[in-house]
Amino acid sequence: MKLGIHEACELNELLMSCTNSINSMAVFSEQAQDQELKDMILRHFSVHVQDYNMKVEFATQQSGSTDQLNIPPLQTLPITPAQIQPVQPQVKRNNLDDRSIATSYLLTLKRAGREYAWGAFECTVPQLRSFLEDAFKMCSHQAYEVWAFMVKKGWYPAITAPQEAMQAMGQIYQKVQIHEPMAVHS
Repeated sequence: MKLGIHEACELNELLMSCTNSINSMAVFSEQAQDQELKDMILRHFSVHVQDYNMKVEFATQQSGSTDQLNIPPLQTLPITPAQIQPVQPQVKRNNLDDRSIATSYLLTLKRAGREYAWGAFECTVPQLRSFLEDAFKMCSHQAYEVWAFMVKKGWYPAITAPQEAMQAMGQIYQKVQIHEPMAVHS
């Protein structure tokens, strides 16, 4: 399996990003005070290490990786928004608080997910493309779990769209009644 130069460059960027994610997760897991947050990060950690190792295999082995990424299932969690907690950046800090850890981790997952999606679109090697799609799905599922945790703590607003906005969209867009374009007759 030979990678094109653009794929090799994408893989290098993804490896650097994953190195940063794993380093950050190690710090987060040590500094987190909330047990649920700590457990979530530790549960996600092994899949990020597996993801990193698979990327190393793609970078160093002609055959790529023979492993299959362990994508966590999307957990449908009950979303019960808490009272929104105000936040202000702290310019002097030795340790991160749980809110800062959760925020940083969520933003890391979102950024990584975008990079995986972009990398998959640019990839011509089917095995690598499939892996990047799986890695995107991993980030998406984990980000949802972190988001739900943050909503529960009041650290992320979960605001429902106003009914009038939804009604306006419903008036603008209409369903297509014919699903097969070739079945349209004049």
